[in-house]
Amino acid sequence: MTYYGEESLRARDNFPLQHRLVDIRLIYAIVEVKKAAARSYAELGIDPETYQAVVRACDRVLTGQEDDQFITQALQGGAGTSTHMNVNEVLANMASEDLGRPVHPIDDVNRGQSTNDVYPTALRIAAIRCVRILSDECAKLQESLQKRETEFEGVEKIGRTELMDAVPVTLGEEFGAMAQAIARDRWRIYKSEERLRQVNIGGTAVGLSDTADRRYRFHVIEVLRRQTGIGLAAAEYPMDVTQNNDVFVEVSGLLKALAVSLTKLSEDLRLMNSGPYGGLGEIHLKPLQKGSSIMPGKVNPVIPEMTMQCCMRVMANDTAITMAASRGEFELNAFLPLIADSLLESLQLLTRACAIMREKCIDTLEADPGHCGAVLSHSLAKATSYIPVLGYDTVASVIAEGGSPEEIIRKLEKMKQEIKKDFDF
Repeated sequence: MTYYGEESLRARDNFPLQHRLVDIRLIYAIVEVKKAAARSYAELGIDPETYQAVVRACDRVLTGQEDDQFITQALQGGAGTSTHMNVNEVLANMASEDLGRPVHPIDDVNRGQSTNDVYPTALRIAAIRCVRILSDECAKLQESLQKRETEFEGVEKIGRTELMDAVPVTLGEEFGAMAQAIARDRWRIYKSEERLRQVNIGGTAVGLSDTADRRYRFHVIEVLRRQTGIGLAAAEYPMDVTQNNDVFVEVSGLLKALAVSLTKLSEDLRLMNSGPYGGLGEIHLKPLQKGSSIMPGKVNPVIPEMTMQCCMRVMANDTAITMAASRGEFELNAFLPLIADSLLESLQLLTRACAIMREKCIDTLEADPGHCGAVLSHSLAKATSYIPVLGYDTVASVIAEGGSPEEIIRKLEKMKQEIKKDFDF
């Protein structure tokens, strides 16, 4: 059975990008807004029979059994009108089938509404739900890193700055620093929900509510709040929320910050895992698949590499969101579909990347304490610790004289002991 109508077909034919369809999470959020609107009218005593049928249609769509009815491309002209009309037509035709009489997609399903208040409200709902899931995954990744911090607290190794030998650290301390970065990202993302809670539903075309019943405007937000379980609030200035999309730029920026942290973490793991004979070899990632079609035995760090590519896409999406949000004119931004598609993709990619990184990389990697200790003992990393007693120039001159790292450290230790002996005397 086909429930979409002529406007949906026009949109499909006008934008044959063959890219991808609108994110189903956004479709469901639009349907939830439609359901709240229909419930509001029914509860207000406005044509209860029709709107109860619309509610039943919404519930049916939200089970997932009608996903194939939503046929519009993610990228489209018209600020999301095509997707909105697709939803209106599907719900109207399902309600018509239920009642045995016509239900109009605009006069009934879209009563007192506009793409310009339904679509951004739905995007905020979809984004909040995704933000909550991502925040939870960040917390799990943070806990996993903290567990490795404790396990590796006794593994001494050489620290590096600018990829050059620096001073001794422990592997646990390095994982602890990773955990701190993810903790900050988790908190920032968790708090970003507050920015998304203000919605303009009831504002209709430009935020002035000029085609919406006053009773409906005040009732629908209450219904939507109860229905979603999200602390949504009616925007104090609906026109602002209708025309300005800076909140999505802000949230995307926080997602980019997480992508930066995950990229740094992934790159460090790749370097520490490098080898097995010609690299650092401080940790061993779990081998997951063949690393080459020609080199036998080669295994690649595929999970960190996958994570880094996800992060690169998130950074690219942030640029797209920034550009799209900046191109709104006057009372509406025509490029909201790009913002929606990019934001929801970034949230999905980061959520899955965090989970996969935790499950297939952090929780399964192994340290190599013996190799870490051997590299440290054959370095001058400990030379810095003699500066407080001998002074920078003295330590530097001893190093300049040459010799093996072990010989230089023994010489510095002897000089330190002599000074200490004189001081004690």
